[in-house]
Amino acid sequence: MTPTVHPPIMGHTLRRVAFFLLVLLTTLIAMGLMVSVFQTDGLSPMELILLLLYAILFSWICISFWTAFMGFFVILTGRDRWAISRHPGEPPESAAPPPRTAILMPIYNEDSERVFAGLRAIHQSLADTGQLADFDFFVLSDTRDPEVWVEEELRWQDMVRALDGQGRIFYRNRPENTSRKSGNLEDFCTRWGGHYRYMTVLDADSIMKGETLVEMVRIMERHPRVALLQTPPVPINRESLFARILQFAGSLYGRMFTAGLNYWQLGESNYWGHNAIIRIQPFLEHCGLPKLPGREPFGGDILSHDFVEAALLRRAGWEVWLAYDLEGSYEEIPPTLIDYAKRDRRWCQGNLQHLRLALAHGFNALSRLHFSMGVMSYLASPLWLLFLMATGVNAYFQAQHEPVYFFGENWAPVWPVSFAVEMTTVLLVTLTMLFLPKGLALALLLKDSRLRRAYGGMLKATLSVVLETLFSVLTAPVLMLFQTKFVLAILMRRAVGWPPQQRGDHMTSFREAAQTHGVQTLIGVVAGVLSYQYVPAFFWWFIPVLLGLVLAIPVSMLSSSIALGRQARALGLFLTPEETELPVVLRYLEENLQETEPVLPVLHEKPASRFVQALTDPYVNALHRSLLPPREPPGKRRRHYLEGLVHQLEEEGPDSLSAAQKRDLISDPDMLLRLHTLFWSRPPANAGMLP
Repeated sequence: MTPTVHPPIMGHTLRRVAFFLLVLLTTLIAMGLMVSVFQTDGLSPMELILLLLYAILFSWICISFWTAFMGFFVILTGRDRWAISRHPGEPPESAAPPPRTAILMPIYNEDSERVFAGLRAIHQSLADTGQLADFDFFVLSDTRDPEVWVEEELRWQDMVRALDGQGRIFYRNRPENTSRKSGNLEDFCTRWGGHYRYMTVLDADSIMKGETLVEMVRIMERHPRVALLQTPPVPINRESLFARILQFAGSLYGRMFTAGLNYWQLGESNYWGHNAIIRIQPFLEHCGLPKLPGREPFGGDILSHDFVEAALLRRAGWEVWLAYDLEGSYEEIPPTLIDYAKRDRRWCQGNLQHLRLALAHGFNALSRLHFSMGVMSYLASPLWLLFLMATGVNAYFQAQHEPVYFFGENWAPVWPVSFAVEMTTVLLVTLTMLFLPKGLALALLLKDSRLRRAYGGMLKATLSVVLETLFSVLTAPVLMLFQTKFVLAILMRRAVGWPPQQRGDHMTSFREAAQTHGVQTLIGVVAGVLSYQYVPAFFWWFIPVLLGLVLAIPVSMLSSSIALGRQARALGLFLTPEETELPVVLRYLEENLQETEPVLPVLHEKPASRFVQALTDPYVNALHRSLLPPREPPGKRRRHYLEGLVHQLEEEGPDSLSAAQKRDLISDPDMLLRLHTLFWSRPPANAGMLP
């Protein structure tokens, strides 16, 4: 089924024309100022490079600035006639049965306790709405670690028993995690998608209010041409100083930026991979992802599949919307600067793959822009580094240039023209475009007394913005070098793999910080010494960048501190509305994480090894075997391999096996039953599988 493609709405077109005209005009004005700074006797090659780099980077800044400004305007006026959540749409058929929605949580070697505590909180919140019967829950595991795998099964069964969720809460572990998350979702759609009209995709750390989930379904029902509805997730629940600063920034600035994105994207919005509802039929029909030709990192599986899926839906004539004003959508963020950089490393490879897709056949202009913006979000860092280096080199050559005061037979001196005013203007314009959105977001609090109190009051909110700005200035050069390193590694065809994320709060040790930031600190010291020695005037302009690099180690360590984060909260700094007035679904999450009496008796005590428990405990063994998919009998070579593992387990114990070998053993139901029988047929003291 493909919807009828309607011509673009004139108002939509006018919005986009106005937006991009503003971006273009602002960029041209800044370029004019930049050109006026250079000497009038023609542009040198270095000045041409500087001009080109500045044009690219400033246009990128302009897109962000005008997006924020449009969001500010929309929130300030409170009017947005084309917001999808406010448009009445088409009334659903009264005789039609209520649509079925699947809530999907793809996971990969995650903290099982947190995963199921969050899923249970969503279930409880949905129950409060009275519409729980319209939703089913699926935990789609790609976990490879056998210890985590067995733990997931037990936590799932505990949740089913606690919530009486038999037949509504499901768990599946894929034997082969082909195509990663996109393959996981595709597997669900092909196996069980026919039973549901919609699916809501979550991340392992996602939380959504029941009212939000119900409202998303209502919007989809009233807008049959919409294939995907994305909500803006708000960061929550972290206690480290680093995460609290990011939570504050994401909460305060995020609503303005998402409103601005919707202002010009409208029905051609993007998909962020989670906290979104998707119409299953068009997703199945149009969102099959091919492998890119060539080898990794540019070939192979498409890592940032969400951008591509949104583009494929748009190519097929469907609409993709951002419900920027729909509250009750949450996520958790990395707790430290180093963890944040590690996440960026994974995303970087996926986004750079979009270089090949931006020019692919059939995509519309906005989809190509989304691809380009994804690429630019990481290419901007090496471009900024090149710009800084080129500026320093140009300043050095200018300093070596001897001014000439007398030309020809002129008796009067010709004084060199100063461009200090123009250069200062360029700098001020650039800084204004970068930092004014923070002030606009703060100004919006003056309109809303409830929000103002939620952020700790105007004085505390203002101080938090100032401190957050200083922190972002210190960390920006560090992230610039991180991302430059990632881009270079990918260009050298070093694939990232698929490592699990670090989600829980933890401190960064001095050793870890020194190993990670040592080279960055050295670069900062060397660059500072060289610039001060050879171009002193440039050195003073360069100080914010140098300071961020030189202080990278202490900033990384101190910002990871949980104690400092809690102290900031006690002082009323970096507060968010979700902290000052805890939503019910987040209260459910806290209660679930503090639960000390699970329903399942086997969870009352944590054994040394869940793998061994799956072999020896009758209940765990039976549960695990019941969840294994049917398999063909193993071939001769495979059988010999498994027999060898059994012999090794008996003779040397479970610690002698790798995680992959343990998974192979407990993936075969016959072998699992045999090992269980073997254990109980021998005296425990002589059972080699005991740790």
